[in-house]
Amino acid sequence: MIDVDVIVPVYNTMPYLTRCLRSLVEQTIGLDRLHVIAIDDGSTDGSGRELDRFAAKYPGTFTVIHQANSGGPAGPCNRALDVATARYVFFLGADDRLGRESLARQVAAADKWGSDVLLARVVGVNSRHVEQDIFARSEPEIGLLDSPLARSLANTKLFRRELLERHHIRYPEDLPIGSDLPFTLQAVHHARRVSVLADYDHYFAVRRFSATNITYLSRHALRLRTVEKMLAFLSELLEPGKERDAVLVRHFAHEVAKLLEDDFLRLDRSTQELVHSGVKRIAEAYLTDDIAEKLSVETRIRVGVARDGDLADLIAVIRQDAEVGVPMTVERDGRLLAAYPKEVDVTTAPDWRAKLDATAMNWERGVLAITARTPLADPGPLTVTAEGIPAQTTVDGSAVRIRFRARDLLAASDASGRRRIVLANTTPVRAPAFHRPRPLVRRRGLRLYVITPVRDASGRLMISVVPITPRRVLARLMRR
Repeated sequence: MIDVDVIVPVYNTMPYLTRCLRSLVEQTIGLDRLHVIAIDDGSTDGSGRELDRFAAKYPGTFTVIHQANSGGPAGPCNRALDVATARYVFFLGADDRLGRESLARQVAAADKWGSDVLLARVVGVNSRHVEQDIFARSEPEIGLLDSPLARSLANTKLFRRELLERHHIRYPEDLPIGSDLPFTLQAVHHARRVSVLADYDHYFAVRRFSATNITYLSRHALRLRTVEKMLAFLSELLEPGKERDAVLVRHFAHEVAKLLEDDFLRLDRSTQELVHSGVKRIAEAYLTDDIAEKLSVETRIRVGVARDGDLADLIAVIRQDAEVGVPMTVERDGRLLAAYPKEVDVTTAPDWRAKLDATAMNWERGVLAITARTPLADPGPLTVTAEGIPAQTTVDGSAVRIRFRARDLLAASDASGRRRIVLANTTPVRAPAFHRPRPLVRRRGLRLYVITPVRDASGRLMISVVPITPRRVLARLMRR
């Protein structure tokens, strides 16, 4: 019997698809132990022809199915599952790739541990950000309550096919985006054992220079419909309790929070009203005090204002964070109140003191010097890092001075680049008045890298380390 069917849903992913398929035929597990099921979902860029080329070159290794575009990856994945026959199935994005030893290591570990679901280490390529906390070490068995599993529900995992068939687990085809989350949650819920394999860089998640897939292009209305369907599915699958709360925290911290990022201010009025009313419904139905306490202070405030205030209140809070900066805090009757246009009680928010705004930054002899401010007159000691890279930090009243050495940032980055969120304790540092200094160019080996602070869509400060390559230069020129 074939050990693993690799399922690859494909829609217009050239030229990344070629490297993806090459990473499969080069697997050390051997072509006699793996089978690739690729679904061409109506591609128009030559992806279908590339699949046929590999199928002709490696007969017996590929099953290629061409179909009209279905509008999302759920249908192609289900069609592939219907023809899969191997002991395990693994889902691979058509623009991503695997390390050469990945499938051999994963199958061996799943057989050894009796794993029904196995998470192998995923790393980002081209500065794509991938959270690494769940991959701190290999674990034969983890659960939703004793690990970051609830925050790692993408489908880029090894699944025992017998588990999927026994419980009739398939992708919900009414979700154009995010259909992998309920699929994976069902598998995790029914699995006898879920494991983590952190011994190797197994999965390389590629950030495209010109993203065109439906997830990247989705808009707020679609995201809102998707998260409401996800939460309804979750409430039916899991009984009320700590496990369900752990997954709800994940959805509020990611999908719901994404609806209320700084770009909310740029939406037209009707979409703002739609999102506000939708988040209000979600919060009224699912947000409890216990869940709120586990959210970042920014998400907690914005979701709380969406639930308890009107649209003008929500816009005022987001505009304060995005354009003005973190409001100062006043103490009244034993409570700490954040001086937003409508005061917000942050007395029980332990991460409020670490809510920093970067106000200035520049390079000083190979050191990125950042000046930030805190909403408290004396926030106490703060530890600032770029996701594991420590900064020299000095606190003087409400002023915070942060210094990152370029050589530390470069040494800790992957060859393909890395973007790291700047964190005060565990709270992202924001940059509302962002004036980016000139990029710093440094050499590592034979390659030149550009190091520069950037701001993401949610206003968080990040430090980007990227190699200078012809493809990057061309992509930048095309954007301009």
